[in-house]
Amino acid sequence: MSSSNKGSENEVKTAGIPITDFLLQLEDYTPTIPDAVTAYYLNASGFESSDPRIVRLISLAAQKFISDIANDALQHCKMRGTTQSSKKTGKDKRYTLTLDDLTPALAEYGINVKKIGRASCRERV
Repeated sequence: MSSSNKGSENEVKTAGIPITDFLLQLEDYTPTIPDAVTAYYLNASGFESSDPRIVRLISLAAQKFISDIANDALQHCKMRGTTQSSKKTGKDKRYTLTLDDLTPALAEYGINVKKIGRASCRERV
């Protein structure tokens, strides 16, 4: 065997080690979305898994998804220049999450939000 083949064999042998480490770290990590909430919605949608690591992984993915949307909404808010009036100056600006900022952030992920006026809500009743 040539030395280049040995290098690729070592890469193949060690390819499984990072995923093993990740799974061990996943067991110790507590996601923001509790496993019970994730398991409930997975079961409600017809998904069943006996491996709690799968539920934890989906919780982590949902947390990342929500975090990305919130971050995108914050960027929209900053671009619009809408800051809450505050006595603090400089780096301590506070931002308010509004539907005007959340709607375009969600649209980037294919989620369409439509405002329903109060008059139309009353008409439905």
